[in-house]
Amino acid sequence: MLIFENILLALNGLRANKTRSLLTMLGIIIGIASVITIMTVGESMTASLTSEMSSMGATNVTIGVSMKESAYMTDESGRSFNSGPHRTEMTDDDYIDADMLKSLQTYFGDKIENIQKTASVGSGTVQYGGKTSAVNVSGVNNDTLEAAELTMKAGKLFTDRDQESAKKIAIVSDYMLNEVYGADVNDVEEYLGKQISVVMNNKFYHYTIVGIYEYDESNETYSFESTTSTSLYIPLITGFNELHTRERYNEVTVATVAGINLDDFMVEIEDYLNEVYYRNNDNFEVNCYSLSSMLESMTEMMSTISVAISVIAGISLLVGGIGVMNIMLVSIQERTREIGTRKALGATNSSIRMQFIVESIVLCIVGGVIGIIIGLIAGSIAAQKLAEVDATAPINGIILSVGFSVAIGVFFGYYPANKAAKMNPIDALRYE
Repeated sequence: MLIFENILLALNGLRANKTRSLLTMLGIIIGIASVITIMTVGESMTASLTSEMSSMGATNVTIGVSMKESAYMTDESGRSFNSGPHRTEMTDDDYIDADMLKSLQTYFGDKIENIQKTASVGSGTVQYGGKTSAVNVSGVNNDTLEAAELTMKAGKLFTDRDQESAKKIAIVSDYMLNEVYGADVNDVEEYLGKQISVVMNNKFYHYTIVGIYEYDESNETYSFESTTSTSLYIPLITGFNELHTRERYNEVTVATVAGINLDDFMVEIEDYLNEVYYRNNDNFEVNCYSLSSMLESMTEMMSTISVAISVIAGISLLVGGIGVMNIMLVSIQERTREIGTRKALGATNSSIRMQFIVESIVLCIVGGVIGIIIGLIAGSIAAQKLAEVDATAPINGIILSVGFSVAIGVFFGYYPANKAAKMNPIDALRYE
């Protein structure tokens, strides 16, 4: 008998015994639905995390200065520490300076798109007429500003001349203007050119507003008083002037060109800077890391957790498979005379075996499809309502579930099918 005809027979059998078939498929449905739900939530969270980190610069390399292991003190128990009177402090010579960055850009010019530099001046408040707004003041170069992808509502970003002249100008948020001046966030152009006063460490710093960006709540930060603190940007050299230090960095971000292997590139940067500039430094060295490596680690961790939970949920598939085998044995018992009649009419053992294996596979596939639908619905609800991320269908999980359903049908259907195929037709016809 053709496979297509066996499939039709199997579907007719399902329709004839709806309740029994549904109860038989219940284990398959629960198992597949559980696995798909878990994988949907996992895929959704991974996709959301990947998107967020990509927007933050997952292809960037962060170069930072850290203390060498040999520079740490060791107590009697062998534990390392760096505190108290024995604490090793960074000196000017330990920082990454402008000359190092120029050398780095020259040496790796074909691999570096730009270097984002930031001078963290400090936290303070903008004050006017008894009203205040918390701000984080940062000196930044133009590459850092462009990477921030600010939505400008008025004014402009800093020009090269602004940077070179170290002007006392600032780019502020519309949120800050609203808090301090009651400004309408949809009409802030009138504040361009206005001078503001920022209080940091009991000192006043004055800047002229040249740009106003739209405040993004998703990027908000908080001060110790749990009030919203927005970023206030000033030119990079202006920032170092406010800090009364020469241009130096504890950490910089390098944006790479497309197609670069970040892991290899980070090793190259470390080797170059440590060999050329930190060879004789007994306390500090350069280390690199990237968001992509962090993303890879987090993705692997989430995948491991998803697989572990899926395996536990998959135990119900084993129970479902046993249920399929049980119902197939019952079905064969009920259709003994039918099997005997077919064999008496010339049906071969292989055709009998194929008929019941196909029935078992169809039973499992139907249960698997129902489980996939339920799992996708439950997973989407869990992703959107509980994890608060956009739902992403686990395509690989769906394909795997269908394949697993077929495998269960073949594995647990073979024994009953083989038993039916080996029946003696005379004994089968005598069966009451």
